[in-house]
Formats: sequence, C-alpha cells, structure tokens
Amino acid sequence: MIKILLFCLFLFVNLNASFKDGAFIFKNKCSSCHGDFIEINTLKENFFEKKNKLLNLKAPTVNMLAYAIMDSPKKVGDPEDVEMRTLEIESYLKSYLEKPDRFNSICDEHILQFYDIKKSVSGLSNEDYTNLAIFFMEYKNNSVQTSKNKELLSNDETTILKKAQKENKQIIVYASSKTCYFCKKMDKEVLSLAEIKNKIDENYIYMKVDVDETKLPFELQKVYKEITPTFFILSKDGTYIKQYPGSWTKSDFLEILKENLK
Repeated sequence: MIKILLFCLFLFVNLNASFKDGAFIFKNKCSSCHGDFIEINTLKENFFEKKNKLLNLKAPTVNMLAYAIMDSPKKVGDPEDVEMRTLEIESYLKSYLEKPDRFNSICDEHILQFYDIKKSVSGLSNEDYTNLAIFFMEYKNNSVQTSKNKELLSNDETTILKKAQKENKQIIVYASSKTCYFCKKMDKEVLSLAEIKNKIDENYIYMKVDVDETKLPFELQKVYKEITPTFFILSKDGTYIKQYPGSWTKSDFLEILKENLK
C-alpha cells in the first residue's frame, strides 16, 4: 500500500513539474505570437461580431489553443485514455510546429481566416514536446485564471458584507474585463459620471471584478452567463437578487439602480 502511494506521489510530482516546464517552453518559444488568456465572451465578440477588429489577433491565445486541443470538435486524442492522448498531442504538436499546414489545423475554420501564416518552430526536443502536451492537457486545472485569488476573494466577501450590513446598503457587483469594449464604454460614458457615482455610493456597496483574473464572489459564477459587462444586485447579506448583462445608457442604468432599492 505504501509503495502504491509513493508511486502515485511520484507521478503527481513529475506531472506537475512537466506542466511547469511546458509553461516555461510556451512562454519562451510561443508567447511572442500566442497571447495570454482572454475571456471567452470577449473572443466570441471579437471574431463573430467584430470580425477581429476588436482585438486584431494574429494567432490564437493560450486558452484558445488549450480548448482546440482538448475540447473542440477537432480535439486531439481520446479523453478516456490519458496516456495515449499525451502521445497523440505530443505527435500533433511536433508535426504542426515543424511543418505548419492550415489544412492540418484544429482551429475553428471561421477564425482561421484572420490569422497570419504560421512559421515553423525549431530547436524543441522530444522532452519539450512532451512537456508542451502536458501543459495544454493540464491548462484548465493549473492556469492562473482558474485558481488565483481564492483567499483574496474570501477576504473581499467578508469585508463587503460587513460594510453592507453596517451601512444598510445592497451590493452591486460589476463583472468586467480589461479587453471588453463595452466595459470600457460603460466605464467612460456612464460609470465615470458624478451623478452615477453618487447614486451608487448612496445606496450600494460597489465591487468591480475582472473576470479574466478572478472568480466572481458570493457564488455568482453559478448564475453568470459569461457576458461582460454584467451587473449583479445582491442583498446586504450577499443573497443574489438579479443580474443585468450588457452595456447600458446613463438613463437606463439609473433606472436599474432605482428599481432595486427596497
């Protein structure tokens, strides 16, 4: 029994090390073309509504690559056979990076038209390809976007609740993103206005969350429709009341603030 546990621990440590090695390789060999994480809702808006004019991406982001390899209709390998899948992803990465071919791409065909022609990558060892494969396979479980700031969020919730109850105010949580065009529009045209700020300060405890970096507090992730901007209204004890997805004019937002007051 002890031998089995030690063996499992050995596998875990080596898998984790391979992920870190793969992340290092990606950063040093791939990140000059492939950008950092961008929230899926923003990517959809960029490609399907703005025809790539919002972000002007020339290559898929790291989370787009991980999705294409692991979860897309063209995903590589059998999800039920992890060991064989690692080998298949490793083989695919090697063949594609050394001899890029659009016809062998697993990216969405609609999105593929916006990318530059891929240049070949050289200088990677077989071990590098293995680590890259594990990096993409473990990306969702290890990426900063899914794991960071858990302790910070807990502290923020406690602080917000104490303040809301002390001041007898409801809570408004603003789900935003640095890459969201409509968030920037709201920030500039509505939320920056003195009248709006005064109304929020008068009746609400305000909390802005960048969903690309931090999970939403108060278990709002369960009801979140992955649209930025979204404004959540909560009671002073943190109970979810209602959400308002999308960008709003000054008059509409004032109405939202007014209609949720008790």
